[in-house]
Amino acid sequence: MLAAFITHADCARHEMGPQHPECPERLGAIHDLLLVKGLLDYMSPYDAPLATPQQLARAHSAMYVQELLASAPTQGHRQVDPDTAMCPHTVQAALRAAGAAVQATDLVLGGEAPAAFCCVRPPGHHAERAAAMGFCFFNNVAVGIRHALDVHGLQRVALIDFDVHHGNGSEDIFRGDERVLMCSIFERGLYPFNGDQATGPNMVNVGLPSRSGSEAFRAAVSEQWLPALEAFRPQLIYVSAGFDAHREDDMGNLGLVEADYEWVTRQLMAVAERHCGGRIVSCLEGGYVLSPLARSVAAHVKVLIGAD
Repeated sequence: MLAAFITHADCARHEMGPQHPECPERLGAIHDLLLVKGLLDYMSPYDAPLATPQQLARAHSAMYVQELLASAPTQGHRQVDPDTAMCPHTVQAALRAAGAAVQATDLVLGGEAPAAFCCVRPPGHHAERAAAMGFCFFNNVAVGIRHALDVHGLQRVALIDFDVHHGNGSEDIFRGDERVLMCSIFERGLYPFNGDQATGPNMVNVGLPSRSGSEAFRAAVSEQWLPALEAFRPQLIYVSAGFDAHREDDMGNLGLVEADYEWVTRQLMAVAERHCGGRIVSCLEGGYVLSPLARSVAAHVKVLIGAD
């Protein structure tokens, strides 16, 4: 049984203007390197479906969903915030990205795949319950988690976020939800300029200073994430997989390298093996310089699918 690789051509049609860092080429760079390294030979490909309004409304307000679906321009761009814009193809791409997380959940919990990687965009972890922001429109991983909880009936789901930016949208959606343990590591002082103070007992937020590097990152995982995960005993693990903490990515300055993403994935896999039959759903978030992004994803996926 092979792990799932979920993507869709629609995800590359969304664009926010020339020179925008969250560009369509991100997906091509990832796909090409996974292909060259032979990792796609160990994965089953799936086309992401469109998320339904009902699925979206488990993580977002119904009014927000309705307004966003109706707000795409017929030409040009419509600014959502200074960094985030919609083009005529944005809604379709966002629906595919959220739908990928739902499909991954169904495949993994249905026993059709041991794990899944959603190679999709736009990303999702900054999207709050009723607001698009930070390149994000729907919170893909949150839509998947609520599907696991409300449709599949799981009682304990963990969300791991190692993007260089704090996942404020995920925190907004899951704050106080005792069914979800969210563990986040991020660089202090970066957008969205919060996260240092956990907003609920189910949040394990670790803000690291600039230039912390591998040692501090691994210590935070070992000393704060892993004990919390062991106590929580998740039935399924989701990963908001952002790779912009890489030392070659100018979006942040934590100074991580591919070996760090490989290492943290191995730690999460060990937790998953002990508590949830190895079941992990990973969704792409940040990572904006194409070469380190692709290399980091390959390091993550190699461990995720057991090809290391």
